[in-house]
Amino acid sequence: MRRRTLLTGIAGGLVAVGTTPAFAEARRRVLHVRPGGSVQDAVDAVEGEGWTIVVHPGKYREVVNIPAEKGELTLRGASRDPRAAVVVFDNANGTPRPGGGTYGTAGSATLTSAAPGLTVRDLTLANDWLRADHPDITGTQAVAAYVTGDRSRFERVRFLGHQDTLFADTTALDAFDRQYYRDCYVEGDVDFVFGRARAVFERCHFHTLDRDVTFRPEGMVFAPATARANPYGFLAVRCRITSGAEDAAYRIARPWVPSYETTAWPSLVVRDTWLGPGIDAVEPYINMREAYPWQTMRFREYANSGPGAVISVPENRPQLTDAEAESHTRETYLGDWRPYECQSRVAPSVIPAGRGSRMADSVL
Repeated sequence: MRRRTLLTGIAGGLVAVGTTPAFAEARRRVLHVRPGGSVQDAVDAVEGEGWTIVVHPGKYREVVNIPAEKGELTLRGASRDPRAAVVVFDNANGTPRPGGGTYGTAGSATLTSAAPGLTVRDLTLANDWLRADHPDITGTQAVAAYVTGDRSRFERVRFLGHQDTLFADTTALDAFDRQYYRDCYVEGDVDFVFGRARAVFERCHFHTLDRDVTFRPEGMVFAPATARANPYGFLAVRCRITSGAEDAAYRIARPWVPSYETTAWPSLVVRDTWLGPGIDAVEPYINMREAYPWQTMRFREYANSGPGAVISVPENRPQLTDAEAESHTRETYLGDWRPYECQSRVAPSVIPAGRGSRMADSVL
């Protein structure tokens, strides 16, 4: 399994501007991070709410943790190309910690945020840990971003990993924290978008990787773990699912009922979305544990298209009615929070439309 080239398209290599990791524009509450500096140092320097951290083109190999008290923080790339600034590390669930034990799934994340009102734009967040490099480690979950905190917003962000790439979660078991992802690219293989957040994915591109395995399915895109009391879980609307694997090698989802929250009732709606041939159209869902069959979960589709959306076995593809679809919208899921009304002015073509696109070519 080859390692990705995470940083592409920067002519002439990297040139560090200045020697300090970050400097502040005090009046504007802005911190700049350049190659040789540290994103975490900038986060640590933030005092109070409403700061912006600008990450200049470069590759930053570090773990970044944004605590809850750094609310209303904006973390963005200086370039409008999300490939230009890359934050990457390589911990996995089973990676030994220096002080003993292992990191665990959540602890493996390259970026962790519990901050309410977080905005991230124009960045790549990656975990480049590879199973082939660590055959002795069985805990192969390796998270690129672990996100909790209400009103977390991501726009034109690339999430790169393999198993458990994006952990969209909540601050507490009884919290219904909201997250919004627009024009993002997420790739992986097993359960690579998972968690219990109320999360809307709009115009996002999900890409399944090819695995050197003989079993099927090779993996699943989604693994929601929605709390039973939460009326809404994951919503994918006007998205695309493409694949680097052979046809029908992947499933759309499987339900995750964690051992610490056995009352979970996973919820996923995929609507108005193009599903490529990599999705098994006959059996698009699968169980994670037989005690919690997917048929008893809140899995629904609506008005999808593409070869992976063909309904050949209706009982395997539960659909929303037109009336039900009216309540499964970004407005309903996000309530009085309307991040989609303040999109930055960048052409949507930044996000790939398919496997042959510019961004997809850079990561496959």
